[in-house]
Amino acid sequence: MTLSYSSRAAVLAFLLGMAGYAGAHGNVTPQAVDTGKLPDLGDEVRTENPFRIGNELEQFNAEAIRVGESAYAGNCAGCHGIRAMSGGLTPDLRELSIWDDEYFITRVRNGTDRGMPSWKNTLDQNAMWAIKTYIESLPKPE
Repeated sequence: MTLSYSSRAAVLAFLLGMAGYAGAHGNVTPQAVDTGKLPDLGDEVRTENPFRIGNELEQFNAEAIRVGESAYAGNCAGCHGIRAMSGGLTPDLRELSIWDDEYFITRVRNGTDRGMPSWKNTLDQNAMWAIKTYIESLPKPE
């Protein structure tokens, strides 16, 4: 069976599009996160960001933002975009106001069925909360 030129072009466009989609999630090879100057939050998973202004550990907010920026760049930006500005395949993380802390920590720890890996065996909650603190420090989209 011989395909016409337009059929071959359509098949090629489809295959290239799928290859682009598959590669769009970026490299999710876990990168180490140094949380050394942040207090150890322990093993019990918190459901509220302890580094947010007004919370018990707010004095670590600036350090959490610094750690979070590095952790985000190494582990999240490949899929969620530089400075959390999504390229369209993933949620714009600057709009996290629609997500409460418990939702965030659950999604990061357990991953999703739509492609986000589980990070609970890779990042401790210090790193996870530092990432959220960094994202919350970014300007919101207009």
